[in-house]
Amino acid sequence: MQGLFITFEGIDGAGKSSHIDTLAQALRAAGRQVTLTREPGGTPLAEKLRAMLLHDAMDALTETLLVFAARRDHLRVVIEPALARGDVVLCDRFTDATFAYQGVGRGFDLQVLSYMERLAQTGIALEPDLMRNPDLTLWFDVPPEVAAERLAAARTPDRFEAEGVEFFTRVARGYADRAAGATQRFARLDGAQPRAQVAAQMLAAVAARGWLQGATP
Repeated sequence: MQGLFITFEGIDGAGKSSHIDTLAQALRAAGRQVTLTREPGGTPLAEKLRAMLLHDAMDALTETLLVFAARRDHLRVVIEPALARGDVVLCDRFTDATFAYQGVGRGFDLQVLSYMERLAQTGIALEPDLMRNPDLTLWFDVPPEVAAERLAAARTPDRFEAEGVEFFTRVARGYADRAAGATQRFARLDGAQPRAQVAAQMLAAVAARGWLQGATP
């Protein structure tokens, strides 16, 4: 089977991570092999960079360089080999997060981000000129105020989770901009709904593309 690359996106507190296992189970029931991974992270090197990103003080340029360094290694070691095997890769965040967080959230130059995106994501796939992007992006859209309430009840916040509502309002706008520029790739889910309803939206978005055929009830 052809490999598929599905990403989960949304601001911190959107609840996206809690739905990845649900989709993985549905895809396995449809006869697919599934690789679960995350960004930043997914490889030993990228996980070390993740720890720096989440806890060490740095400016926006350093932050962005580390994100793309982690992504390059992640693509090379995990994502591209899994896609070549025919797996469905489910990834918690990818480049849309970089444009939303570092781009609109931090105010980093979007044209520079586009250049770094091409540099990091090209030349690894079986097709040498392909710049790897997801086949589907599940965007868990939640008002920043709702996300902030969820985070307040969660674990000790990392460097990003500790940001204020104003920052996450910008990040949410960044996601909306990315979705508007890639309407065929993005599926917007109302993440403020109860968990079961959000899961139903997610499964419907994947089923609409014919990727859950053969799944057992």
